[in-house]
Amino acid sequence: PEDIDFVEIHDCFTMAEVIAMEAMGFYDYGEGADAVERGETEFDGELPVNIDGGLIGKGHPVGATGTAQIYTVSKVLRDEYGPYSLDDVEVGMTDTLGGEFGTLCNIILSTRRKKDEL
Repeated sequence: PEDIDFVEIHDCFTMAEVIAMEAMGFYDYGEGADAVERGETEFDGELPVNIDGGLIGKGHPVGATGTAQIYTVSKVLRDEYGPYSLDDVEVGMTDTLGGEFGTLCNIILSTRRKKDEL
């Protein structure tokens, strides 16, 4: 989690975002809601979450969720997302679920290349 600069989370309902943040290790169990309240997941916070409004902000486009998340993360990493662009980010992550909670997909995208880190 410490390598991720921002994340797009499948927030099919409000609490799902908090549950996912804790389950993925961004926050300890029981601490996610407090982090949200402190503003840590806001656009300019420590871990920006769903800067484009998330799934709820898109009207919950069933089937298009993962694609929309990849689009957002790609645009942000390329600094092409207009007013939603973030400063100094290199690694973004998506968290999507479906299939009656039977399918979970996390994708990490980065502008860094492994050879750059050697």
